[in-house]
Amino acid sequence: MGDLAQNNVMESENNGSNIGEIMLRLLPMALCVVALVIMLKDSQTNDYGSLSYSDLGIFRYLVHANGICAAYSLLSAIVAALPRPTTLPRAWTIFLLDQILTYIILAAGAASTEVIYLAYKGDTDVTWSETCGSFGVFCKKATASVSITFIVSLCYVGLSLLSSYRLFSKYEAPIGQNNNKGGIEIANY
Repeated sequence: MGDLAQNNVMESENNGSNIGEIMLRLLPMALCVVALVIMLKDSQTNDYGSLSYSDLGIFRYLVHANGICAAYSLLSAIVAALPRPTTLPRAWTIFLLDQILTYIILAAGAASTEVIYLAYKGDTDVTWSETCGSFGVFCKKATASVSITFIVSLCYVGLSLLSSYRLFSKYEAPIGQNNNKGGIEIANY
C-alpha cells in the first residue's frame, strides 16, 4: 500500500512539473506570434517615401526566426504533454533543440537591435542619417517586436536550463576505468 501511495505522489509531482513545462513552452509560442504579427504589419509611408520590414533583411530574418520558434514551441509542448517516459535520446534531442532555438532567437534579436539603434542614432562615419525622425511609427513597432523577441529569448534560456537540468541530473556520465595510480577516473569511450 505504501508503494502505491508513493507512486501516486510521484505521478502528481511529475504532472505538476509537466504542466509547468508545457506552459513554459507555450508562452514563447504566443510571444513569437505577437512579435511576428507586429513586424509583419510594420510599414509606413510619408513624404519621404515608404519603409517596410521587408526592406531590411535582418527584419525578414527576425520574422522567420519568430515563426520557427513558434512552431518549435508548439511541437515541443505537444511532446512534453505526451505521457511517455523520458529516454536518453529524447532528453538529448530536447536539450539540443532548446539550445539551437535559444541561439537563433537571440541572434535575431541582437542583430535587429543593432539596426534599430542605427535607425534611431544614425552613423555619421558612413553618412547614414537617423531615420526614426521621419519614420517614427515604423521604428516604434520594430522596437516593440524586438523587445518581445528578447522576452522570448529569456523564455528559451529558461527552457534550456530546464532541459539541461533534466538531461544531466537524470543520466550519469559514462563509467571509466581507474587504471591510473593518481586516483582520477578517466572515461573510456
